Amino acid sequence: MWGTWEIVALVLFLAMYALLLIFQKYRAYIALGTAVLFIVFGILDYGKILETINWNVLLMIGGTMGTVSLFIESKMPAKMADIIIKKTPNVMWTTCALSLFTGIVSAFVDNVATVLMIAPVALTICRKLKISPVPILIAISVSSNLQGAATLVGDTTSIMMAGEANMNFVDFFFMDGKMSMFFVTEIGALVSMIILLFIFRKEKQPIDSLEETKVEDYVPSIAMLLTILLLIVASFFDKFDIMIGGQNLTNGVICVTVFFALLIYEMIKQKKFDVIKKTFAEIDFFTLLLLASLFLVIGGIRDAGIITRISELIASIGGGNIFWTYTIIVWASVLISAFVDNIPYVATMLPVATALAAALSIDPRLFYFGLLVGATLGGNLTPIGASANITAIGILRKEGCEVKNRDFLKIGVPFTLAAVVTGYVLVWFVWKPF
Repeated sequence: MWGTWEIVALVLFLAMYALLLIFQKYRAYIALGTAVLFIVFGILDYGKILETINWNVLLMIGGTMGTVSLFIESKMPAKMADIIIKKTPNVMWTTCALSLFTGIVSAFVDNVATVLMIAPVALTICRKLKISPVPILIAISVSSNLQGAATLVGDTTSIMMAGEANMNFVDFFFMDGKMSMFFVTEIGALVSMIILLFIFRKEKQPIDSLEETKVEDYVPSIAMLLTILLLIVASFFDKFDIMIGGQNLTNGVICVTVFFALLIYEMIKQKKFDVIKKTFAEIDFFTLLLLASLFLVIGGIRDAGIITRISELIASIGGGNIFWTYTIIVWASVLISAFVDNIPYVATMLPVATALAAALSIDPRLFYFGLLVGATLGGNLTPIGASANITAIGILRKEGCEVKNRDFLKIGVPFTLAAVVTGYVLVWFVWKPF
């Protein structure tokens, strides 16, 4: 039997997501209002507010936004856009080239940070060609989400799974003589690129070579590369992790530190403080508020036991059949992660996968990899299913572009289905226990 507060939590959660889909311009305020209700009703303990919010993610996004704004000012994105314009014949191939490039970066850097880094290049290309940036940025965000599962450092869910499965960086490439998540993800990415080529098949506008932009200051570009390098290096040396209040803030501190160092450099170079006001004005605090509020809401339904109930339901439906249990884990994860942040979901499902594998006397990595395929890619089904998608839409909103749900779905749904089906089949045939 469901308790009263479990029902209240579920109703509030479903109502919030419905409103988020309907009133897109007010998403942050809707999520914040729902979080306040969770706290007022006692569903989320007010004493847990600070620990429920993922400060590492917020710091990382905020710091990267600041660095990206100065990166744009350096005109390096414009120069990169010129290079891509010269190498690709039309908009269709440009979109696919940007998506592939995004995927490569996202395999080693957080998805949101990747979108923040690549988006300026796409926006610059769209301005030069006078076309809508909406479909291209959507393609970039879904590509970023896909590739986050390729390596240990690509996404938080990969890190959590590696801890449960005792996997190291190399194990994501080959494990026990079998191909692992990197190749599963990359093959899925290739299939997804075919989908993108089909979606953008009519975008044959020729891209003429323009006069190449000149970059006079390479320091912001170096700062961007330094951010990527430090994030990769930090993943190998956990003894230097920055732990505050039980949260690992290493990545967030790296992004903020590089940003402030670059900001100080710009102040010294320009010899005026106006650069501070201008740079902070470029940080999308609306998106940061939305993400912080969603963290609180997800924490509330987790504490109310909703995620646990869903996980137990998935486990029971399998009925002792390995294939059906694996299938349910993958596709239920896709559907749930389309609406629920995949971090608390994966955290809940990992021990469930371990227990299921033990009960069936099989290698748990079949369920681990299936869980990662479903939960990581599921966020691409909806515009609010992943932080990278929310970030991309936030960037478009700042550009004055309205992103309708159908705009996202016509790219996100076929892209997701192609990648998930590919991963689902590969993981089963490579890791099935017989």
